[in-house]
Amino acid sequence: MNSVPASAFKNPIHLLAIGLGSGAAAKAPGTWGTLVAMVLYWPLSQLDNIVYFVVLIVATLVGFYICDKTSRDWGVHDHKAIVWDEFVGYWITMFLIPATWYWMLTGFVLFRLFDIWKPWPIRYLDRNVKGGVGIMVDDIAAGLVAWAVLHIIVQIVAL
Repeated sequence: MNSVPASAFKNPIHLLAIGLGSGAAAKAPGTWGTLVAMVLYWPLSQLDNIVYFVVLIVATLVGFYICDKTSRDWGVHDHKAIVWDEFVGYWITMFLIPATWYWMLTGFVLFRLFDIWKPWPIRYLDRNVKGGVGIMVDDIAAGLVAWAVLHIIVQIVAL
C-alpha cells in the first residue's frame, strides 16, 4: 500500500479521490489510477458526445472538491494516492476518440507521458496552483495536450 490513511476506504469522498482504491498501489499509483480510468472509459465512450462532455465537466468539478477535501483531511497537498485527477485527465484525452483498444492504449501512453514529463505549461501549473484545483489542473492540462496529439495521430492514420 501507498501508506494511505485508513479513512481512504471508509470515507466515500476519500475513496473517490483515491480512484476507488487504485491510488493505494505501492508503486506507480498514478499509472494504476489511469488504468482504472481506462476501464471506466469503455462505458463512458458509449455515451452521446454531449453527455460525455457534461460528464467530463461534472467529474472535473467534483474532482476539485474531493481532491481538496481529501488533501486537507490528510494534511498533505496532492498525496500520491489521490488519483481522481488521472481519471479526469485520461477521460479528457479520450474525448471524441474512437473507443478501440489501440486508441485507448495510445491515449493511455500519451496521457501518462505528458503527466509524468510535465512540459511547460503543465509543470508551471503543477508547481504554482494549490488546493483541489492545483491537484487537478496539471492533469487537465496533460489531458488536453495528449488529446491534441492523439487527435492529430487519429487524423494522420485516417488519411
